[in-house]
Amino acid sequence: MSDSSAMNTSTDPNRERLAGARLYLCTDARRDSGDLEQFLHAALSGGVDIVQLRDKTLDVKDELELQPLVARVAAEYGALVAVNDRADVARLTGATVFHTGQGDLPVGASRQLLGPDVILGRSTDSVQLATEADADPHVDYFCVGPVWPTPTKEGRAAVGLETVRAVAESEPRTPWFAIGGIDQSNIEQVVDAGARRVVVVRAITQASDPEQAAARLRSVLVEPAR
Repeated sequence: MSDSSAMNTSTDPNRERLAGARLYLCTDARRDSGDLEQFLHAALSGGVDIVQLRDKTLDVKDELELQPLVARVAAEYGALVAVNDRADVARLTGATVFHTGQGDLPVGASRQLLGPDVILGRSTDSVQLATEADADPHVDYFCVGPVWPTPTKEGRAAVGLETVRAVAESEPRTPWFAIGGIDQSNIEQVVDAGARRVVVVRAITQASDPEQAAARLRSVLVEPAR
């Protein structure tokens, strides 16, 4: 069964975008280079479908100031904007997507706070948690990982391609993304394991040409090499 078949996309353009999403980017505020807006244009032009500003060095005031910029650029490309962990920031900025980890605000509580229109995402690191997320009526998408060790999830054990493969074989009805250490050198392995959507960080944020990096990643997801 297609993972988009369980979604009512006919009256919800944001969930329709989610159903077609392939490439999800998490980026810091790029304060060292001072090029956040330019970087977003490049990455989104290259094919990023969902963008999340995730920078632990930002205080809430700074994040509230930057989120409108992210939303404005994303809107130019028809991309979705995600906020991580902070339901207050998501509500104040009108984010279309809100993502939480296993130790964060429960998805049901997020739904109560943010209402029916916000797309809710959940992190999972096992087949069991992925199955639970797939069965949760409040979860619009979930992530599986980290596939490989990554400094963005320091201390988290990698779940490996075996978990990605097992989740894919369970044929979730909910859209799901593989996450963690994915880049151009290994994305085909992730696709071969059954993932059709990925979340990346350094594969684009550390690329000398973010637009080209995004385009190459997306090309594998749209037309997997066989």
